[in-house]
Amino acid sequence: METTDPTDNATLTAASDPAAPIALRERYFNRELSWLAFNQRVLDEACNEAHPLLERLRFLSISGNNLDEFFMVRVAGLKGQLLQDVDTRSPDGLTVAQQLSAITEEADRLMDAQQRVWSAIRRALATSGIDVLDLADIRDDEAPWLEAFFREQVFAVLTPQALDPAHPFPFIPNKGFSLIFDLRRLSDDEPIRELLMVPARLPSFVRLPDLPTQDGIVPRARYVAIETVIRRFTNILFPGYEVKGDGAFRIIRDSDIELEEEAEDLVRYFRSAIKRRRKGRVILLVMEVGMPENLEKLIKEEIGGADAIITDTGRFLGIADLEQLVEEDRPDLKFPLFNPRFPERIREHGGDCFAAIRSKDIVVHHPYESFDVVLAFLKQAAQDPDVVAIKQTLYRAGKQSAVIRALVDAAEAGKSVTAVVELKARFDEEQNLMWASQLERAGVQVVYGFIDWKTHAKVSMVVRRENGTYRTYCHFGTGNYHPVTARIYTDLSFFTADPRAGRDAARLFNYITGYVEPHDMELLTISPMGMRERLAELIDAEIDTARAGGEGSIWIKMNSLVDPAIIEKLYRASAAGVQIDCIIRGICCLRPGVPGLSDNIRVRSIVGRFLEHSRIMCFGNGAALPNKQAKVYISSADWMPRNFDRRVEYLLPIENPTVHAQILEQVMVANLIDDEQTWQLLPDGSYDRVHTGRRHFNLHRYFMTNPSLSGRGEARSGAVPKLSLKRGT
Repeated sequence: METTDPTDNATLTAASDPAAPIALRERYFNRELSWLAFNQRVLDEACNEAHPLLERLRFLSISGNNLDEFFMVRVAGLKGQLLQDVDTRSPDGLTVAQQLSAITEEADRLMDAQQRVWSAIRRALATSGIDVLDLADIRDDEAPWLEAFFREQVFAVLTPQALDPAHPFPFIPNKGFSLIFDLRRLSDDEPIRELLMVPARLPSFVRLPDLPTQDGIVPRARYVAIETVIRRFTNILFPGYEVKGDGAFRIIRDSDIELEEEAEDLVRYFRSAIKRRRKGRVILLVMEVGMPENLEKLIKEEIGGADAIITDTGRFLGIADLEQLVEEDRPDLKFPLFNPRFPERIREHGGDCFAAIRSKDIVVHHPYESFDVVLAFLKQAAQDPDVVAIKQTLYRAGKQSAVIRALVDAAEAGKSVTAVVELKARFDEEQNLMWASQLERAGVQVVYGFIDWKTHAKVSMVVRRENGTYRTYCHFGTGNYHPVTARIYTDLSFFTADPRAGRDAARLFNYITGYVEPHDMELLTISPMGMRERLAELIDAEIDTARAGGEGSIWIKMNSLVDPAIIEKLYRASAAGVQIDCIIRGICCLRPGVPGLSDNIRVRSIVGRFLEHSRIMCFGNGAALPNKQAKVYISSADWMPRNFDRRVEYLLPIENPTVHAQILEQVMVANLIDDEQTWQLLPDGSYDRVHTGRRHFNLHRYFMTNPSLSGRGEARSGAVPKLSLKRGT
C-alpha cells in the first residue's frame, strides 16, 4: 500500500507561494474510494442505452472482474496492514481501519447495484430473444436434453462432500463458487449436510439447443446457469435424499504476492508464491440472499473468520462470469465490427518498417491502427540478415503472443536477443514464467530485472548493420506488448531511428540487465531516477510563465493520478494561474475546483467502447495549449508513487513536428472535446456525465472513422481533419 506523505520530498513541496492551508481530507480523495468510483462509472456504462445490449452486459461483467481484483489486492493489502498493526495514515488522513470501513460500505452498495443492473439487463435480454432461465422456466421438452447433459458432462466432475466430524470443512480456492445442502434421507429421516464446490472448468452457463422456428425467425437463445442445472438434478446427485434447504456462496482470497528481500532465486520464489496465492487468507465472503439461517451461520464460522468481509447479495454471485453470455452470436446486439488500419507510412515503403522509420518518426494510435505494425517490426527484425541484436521488455504479453514467436525466431536465426521478462506483473506471473522458459530454450538471454522494482517500461530496440556502421531502431509504447489488449486499449506506439533515443534505450537496458546506472541521458527520463523531479521542473516552468503574465498551461492524460508530491505541485501551479486539464480514466486523488487550492484544475474521465490507457503529458512552454512550441511527452508511467519510486519507467519528449502535432492537436484535443462518454470530477468527489448538447463528439468513433494518424502528415491528402477546442469537427 502506498502511504507517501506529501511533505516527504522537500524539493517538490518547497515554493515561494505555499499552497493554501487546507486539511488533508479536503486536499486529497482517498485512492481506494476513487477506484471504487471508477468501477461505478464502468457499471454505469452497463446502464447506458446508447450501447448495444450485449456490450452493456460486457461492461457489467468487467465491473465484476474489477471488483474481484480490487478485493484480492487492494483490500487484502489493507487487511494485512490491520493485522500487523500498521498505523500509517493514507495521504487523505484516514487510518487503515477507517479506509476498510469506508470501502466495505461502498463495495456493498456497488455489489447491490450490480445485482439491480443484472436484473434489468436480464429482462432486456429476454425481450431481445436471449433467456436466462430459473428452475421454473425450464420447459418439459427441454428437460430431457438438460438431464442428458448433466449426466454426461457435469455429474462425473462433481464431488459432493459430507460435512460431519469425519469430514471437516474442506479448503475452498480463490474465487471458489460452492453450493451447500441440508438433506434428509428418505428411508429414515436421517439428516446430512453436503458441500459441493463447483469446478472452475465447468461453464458458467449451459446453452440449450435451438428449437425449430419458422423461416426467417431468429431462434431464442436459452441459457441455464450451472448452479441452476445442479439444483435441478439433485435427485441424481443425491439419490434417496430430499433437499430441505440450500444456498450458494463465493469467496475471494488474498492474491497479492509480497516479495521477500531475502529471496535468493526469483524464479523459484515466484513459482512457490503462485502456489501460496491459491491458499491466501479469505478477504471476502459473498453469500446468496435468502440462504437458510443455519447454513449461513455454518459458512460464516468455517470460512468467514474474524478477518473476512461478509455480505449477501442477490441470486447471482459471479458477475464476472456473465462474460460468457456476451459470446452469443448476435451481432445486432454488439458494437459494429471494427478492423484497425495498418499504418499507411509502412505501406508506402512496401512494408519495410525500417525504411519507413528511417525516413521519419512514426506514431501509431492503437486500437484504431493495428498492433500488427509492432509485430511486423519485430518479425522483420527476426528475419533481416542485417539485424544483429534485439532487446525487448515484456511486462504483459498475453497467452498467445506473436511477440514471443518473433523473439524465438530471431534467436534461432543466430541474432543476439535479450528479453527483460517481468515476473512481478500481477496475475501474469505464471504466464511470464512460461514465456521465460520458452525464450531461454530458444537461446534468448532472459533477464528478470530488479528484485524490488518492476520493469514497467515498454521499450524495444533493434540494432541493424547499415553502410558499414550500426543504426538503432526503437519502439516506445504506452501500453503492453499484448496483441489482445491492443485491440481494446487506446495506446500510442512511437517508432524512431533517432540516434539519441537509441543510445538512451541501450543505457536503459544496461541498467536493467547489469545495474549500470545511466548517465548523460539525451532524451529519456527514467524512474526511479528522477522522473518525479523532471516533471516538477516542467510544472515549475509553467508556474514561472504564469507569474510573468503569460499563459501557463498543462494537459495530462493517464490512468491514475495519485502521487501527493506531484499533486501539490499542480495545486501550486493552479494557484499561480496555470490552466490545467487532466484526463484521468481511473483513480484521481487530486481534488479539482476547490477555491484557493485548485480553481484552475479540471479533471475528466472517459469510459467508453475502448479503455483509455495512453499516458501523454503536454506543457505550454510559454503559451496556451495547443501550440507548436509546446513540450509533448509520452510515457509508460502513471503519476503514482509506485511508478516514480518502485518501477522502471520512461518519459520521452516528442520532437518530430508531425508527430508532435498528431499527439497534441489530434489525440489530446479529441479527448478534451469528447462529450458523449466523458465524466467531470466535481470538488466533492462525485462524477457527472458531461452532456453539453453542442458537439455530440465521441472520440472513439472519430478515430475509428478518420484516416490513420501515422498516415501522411498534416499537409497531405488523407490526414486526420483538424480538431478545435471551439468546435467538434
